[in-house]
Amino acid sequence: MLYLTRMNRDSVRAEIERLKAEINHHNYLYHVQDNPEISDAEYDRLMQRLLKLESDYPDMVTSDSPTQRVGGEPLTSFSTIKHPVPMLSLANAFIERELDDWYNRIKKLAGNAGFDFVCELKMDGIAVALTYENGRFVTGATRGNGIYGENITHNLRTIHSIPMTVPSKEFARFEARGEVYITKTGFVKLNASRSQQGLPLFANPRNAAAGSLRQLDPRLTASRPLDIYVYMLGYLEGSNAPGTHWERLEHLKSLGFKLNPYNRCASNIDEVKSFYSYFLKERHNLPYEVDGIVVKVNQIDVQQALGNVGREPRWAIAYKFPAVQATTLLKEIKISVGRTGTLNPFAVLEPVQIGGVTVKQATLHNEDDIARKDIREGDTVILQRAGDVIPQIVGPVLSKRPHDSRPFKLSEKLFSPQAGVPVCPECGSAVFKPTGEVMYYCPDAACPAQAEQRIEHFASRNAMDIRGIGEQLSIALFRQGLVNDFADLYYLTKDDLLTLENMGDKSADNLLKSIAGSRQPALERLIYALGIKHVGIETASLLAARFKSLKKIMTATREELASLAGIGPKIAESIVAFFQNNANCQIITKMQKAGVAPVEINEVNDKSRPLSGLEFVITGRLKNYTREEAEEIVRSLGGSAKSDITRKTSYLVTGEGAGSKLDKARQLGIEQIDEQGFLDLLKNQT
Repeated sequence: MLYLTRMNRDSVRAEIERLKAEINHHNYLYHVQDNPEISDAEYDRLMQRLLKLESDYPDMVTSDSPTQRVGGEPLTSFSTIKHPVPMLSLANAFIERELDDWYNRIKKLAGNAGFDFVCELKMDGIAVALTYENGRFVTGATRGNGIYGENITHNLRTIHSIPMTVPSKEFARFEARGEVYITKTGFVKLNASRSQQGLPLFANPRNAAAGSLRQLDPRLTASRPLDIYVYMLGYLEGSNAPGTHWERLEHLKSLGFKLNPYNRCASNIDEVKSFYSYFLKERHNLPYEVDGIVVKVNQIDVQQALGNVGREPRWAIAYKFPAVQATTLLKEIKISVGRTGTLNPFAVLEPVQIGGVTVKQATLHNEDDIARKDIREGDTVILQRAGDVIPQIVGPVLSKRPHDSRPFKLSEKLFSPQAGVPVCPECGSAVFKPTGEVMYYCPDAACPAQAEQRIEHFASRNAMDIRGIGEQLSIALFRQGLVNDFADLYYLTKDDLLTLENMGDKSADNLLKSIAGSRQPALERLIYALGIKHVGIETASLLAARFKSLKKIMTATREELASLAGIGPKIAESIVAFFQNNANCQIITKMQKAGVAPVEINEVNDKSRPLSGLEFVITGRLKNYTREEAEEIVRSLGGSAKSDITRKTSYLVTGEGAGSKLDKARQLGIEQIDEQGFLDLLKNQT
């Protein structure tokens, strides 16, 4: 902009400082308070203006600028930082008697001094120290050995809830200590992404947070869903700090640091125990992992009088929750065949109770993950419910390993002496492992396991929506020889159906009616129904909107497909490979001969559809529709229905029990409408 070139340097500097302060203010409201005041578009305009000024005047770029959060150039190694005050570890109490012993011990040591407690959740993350000089964040370090930590300043700058500047200059230099963590949801999504890329999976959220903070390339750290809660003032220079731990926390909060909202004061040890008991029950409902509570003496002068013993403070203790883990025998590693031909190993276990649930099987992800953990058949293994939900094996108990155990090899498990190669356990076809991938695949489109699941998927609600065909009927149709692939559904007769067990006259009529009603689906439904690897309903919608017809999608090149936002080279390769397979094309041709013809999209009806260009996310329970039905209505009217909220979301439709998506929509300034508002919108648009 022309006026920028006319500003003198003092004016430019003042404008940069004003923009930095304003952006930092909005970062605080968004990432710490969950209460944004401006839209994403307004925020982006402020950031672009600051970027332009810093580009024109690079000598005015400072390390605390909001523009520096995205991460700089990769580091070659981490330097070390000496902690001015050692970062001590905590003693543990695992049962109530040990907590009582600690309390009685410090009460005696404190003499007649009165004190109360602060109770905090013990986050399962990574402790870090954040140092500020004259109000600016200057260095950040890991705990390390307590005396020296690794300098991870560049990576910590990427965490938006860490303030780059604080408003108060009363402390010439101070340190805030906190715990960096990843939420349960963020952990699941991160591992899902790594699995798709063929990368090793993180064992737990703490492991994921640690790995993210120790990346030499801060741009990679910036891509990870890291957050932080600050839990204490480490040290300070230049002023007197408040006299209690609670007051210090409140002061840190006033400076812009993010504190855990569940922190509580307890006037006696019984209130500490009540806090523990409550979160022992509620821990599963928290969005992040916790493994206990931390109890701290509140009064700083009492803390100082109690001092430390070894490398542990006497004035604090971790009261740990019972681990949601168990050990059991891994009897066998079996292989299931997925809908897209993936060979998925899973563990057959001696049944064991864990967290109130009997667990008989556990996921093993892939062969690389098994090798990384060195899990073998016959091992006694440590089992945990990941996120307290999904059973997974942490690792083997090596002291109990049989002397004749052998490392697991999937190729050996699948090896057929007759064929001389590894084969599919369901159909006997030779399997293969694509270069650069971690999964083996069965290539046979007629594989029974794949066929049964493909039929069920084809008929599912988000696909062709053929009511009455579920898992059991899909298996029965295939095993009775009535349906070999999903195209055969359109050639079924009433006499065919009546040969099935428990299939009555009326049920057969209803099923045939549902099949006939699916012959003219929306294009995106048919694309999704085909069961192309990596193509979910959202990708199917992108393909339909871009190519308008099934024929054009079938003939699209890798380059054309990969050029679409949201479709990268891997998905493009999968789509091209699917349509180059003769067996798949024959099934599609057979389906078309049966009269299946998707409603294709032309430029006129696409743009004229009432919800064209609008993006919806639906959360919670609706009274009039299922979520899938509501999403289909949106798509049928030209809109797009997504599972995650982004800045492109037009509306969040909220039903009963709407949860975290509602909070995120508020943070991003996305318009929220309830079910009646959704119905009114549809009525007005149509």
